[in-house]
Amino acid sequence: MPNFKDGLKDGLPIALGYLSVSFTFGITAVKMGIPPLTAVLISLTNVTSAGQVAGIGIIAEGGGYAEMALAQLIINLRYALMSLSLSQKLDSKYNLAHRLVTAFCVTDEVFAVASGKGSELPARYMYGLILLPYLFWSGGTALGALLGSVLPEMIKSALGIAIYGMFFAIIVPPAKKHCGVLVVIAAAAALSCAIYYIPALDFISSGISVIICAVIAAALGAWLFPQKEEEGDIADE
Repeated sequence: MPNFKDGLKDGLPIALGYLSVSFTFGITAVKMGIPPLTAVLISLTNVTSAGQVAGIGIIAEGGGYAEMALAQLIINLRYALMSLSLSQKLDSKYNLAHRLVTAFCVTDEVFAVASGKGSELPARYMYGLILLPYLFWSGGTALGALLGSVLPEMIKSALGIAIYGMFFAIIVPPAKKHCGVLVVIAAAAALSCAIYYIPALDFISSGISVIICAVIAAALGAWLFPQKEEEGDIADE
């Protein structure tokens, strides 16, 4: 059964990837007028790249609490599904306290690594797996927020696109394999551009824009490319 050391080993590559992305997040947050300490606190209490980027946009525009809550719910709802799936691999000694702590740091990468393990997962392994990614995510944000003011503008501009490069790295592989994913991405991008460039829609804030694009694009994908039920599921009904 994997132990804490195995978790640290598996979490190190994730942590190194998070360092560069969170560094960029720290720079971006400060450029939007968010104090460095606030940017660090955001990363300490939220471990979600897409959610945090959308969140600082809403903060910078003076969005309301309801807008922020709804945007975060839609963006981060996938983590609830990941946690439900991952809970099936936890060993029998994994109590509620362990679940609450480790669920806080279930990300796309942590879920992928943990779900790929062939054995039941004890709490000590999950703590090892999430520790370094959490520390590097928060530490990278601090470095970006503090050093962003002293770095040359050219370097800050170059680093500013790194987080968007990460998003492209996430969506391109599945889009190449599945037409439905590509259609959903294209629909969301088209809606976002329409809201941004059409003067009549300029009253829509960034947070509401994220909500509109996500819901409509997802609904379109579900309608055009419905998932077929497995034969086993049909037989069980």
